[in-house]
Amino acid sequence: MSTAASLPNRPLTVAILGASGAVGQELLQLLQERHFPVKELRLLASARSAGSRCTWNGQDLTVLEVSESAFAGVDLVLASAGGSVSRQWRDAIVAAGAVMVDNSSAFRMDDEVPLVVPEVNPEEAFKHRGVIANPNCTTILLTLALAPLAARRALRRVVVSTYQSASGAGAQAMEELKTHSHQVLAGTTPTPAVLPHSLAFNLFLHNSPLQSNSYCEEEMKMVNETRKIMGLPDLRFTATCVRVPVLRAHSEAVNVEFDAPFPVQEARDLLAAAPGVQLMEDPAANRFPMPTDVAGRDPVMVGRVREDISEPKALEFWLCGDQIRKGAALNAIQIAELLLPA
Repeated sequence: MSTAASLPNRPLTVAILGASGAVGQELLQLLQERHFPVKELRLLASARSAGSRCTWNGQDLTVLEVSESAFAGVDLVLASAGGSVSRQWRDAIVAAGAVMVDNSSAFRMDDEVPLVVPEVNPEEAFKHRGVIANPNCTTILLTLALAPLAARRALRRVVVSTYQSASGAGAQAMEELKTHSHQVLAGTTPTPAVLPHSLAFNLFLHNSPLQSNSYCEEEMKMVNETRKIMGLPDLRFTATCVRVPVLRAHSEAVNVEFDAPFPVQEARDLLAAAPGVQLMEDPAANRFPMPTDVAGRDPVMVGRVREDISEPKALEFWLCGDQIRKGAALNAIQIAELLLPA
């Protein structure tokens, strides 16, 4: 597909805004792995990270301090530096004629900004006006599994409990989990600095700010973003988000109510055939997806699909997906790939 919203039909000048973070590093790896057509790569970050060096695709690159002039001649900006940074540089990026795929929450609920999971609503990407939002990690993983089921029977209600890894809070939180785990095993009491509580051999309810309805910000992201991506503004949806001592893969327990009973085998077949999804079911061995199955891998793994014994029109299932990869960097790259001329 080639439209005015597509990227130019030539090797591209690509900027990574937030290149020094966990997602930025994953973006670098994926650009090389997926042979994205890069002519020039610019690594942009705050003044604190500027000057550091990085090897990419055989090139020795220096991280530059982000500035308005840094976007001159750029075709694509992959932004993963936080909402305030994305808001600060949006106008400069768009004015430079670049497309920004933004990994922050800054523009996700903006009616003029598409919120895209390529396997679910790819057509939305072409409606952009210079900015495309990358959804929250938990939302991406969930909608991959919901979409093939919703295409067969209408959704009525979704109930989700998440088990979210340290990577969702960034590279420093991952390092803190490693350090604290060693400290606990050594018999000392860790002191948290990145997260509000130690995750070592522990878990706690998601630490994003509580809203007036007593749901935290992370939970409401899932509610609102899923409705927007699925095109179901009135979908009944509730979530409870939990941080768990896992390094980089999120898990979710999902209950979905439909407008009619959904045969379990039919659901399994649909999930097994869905793009971006891998079905893992071995009931005889009681073996279903685990975070270690998906860490560093692209697919979202789904298993333990079963009928809800309390509601004949509902299904239960479990999923795991790599938060840094499909939950962030891979989805952003896939969005950019949609815009490449055929």
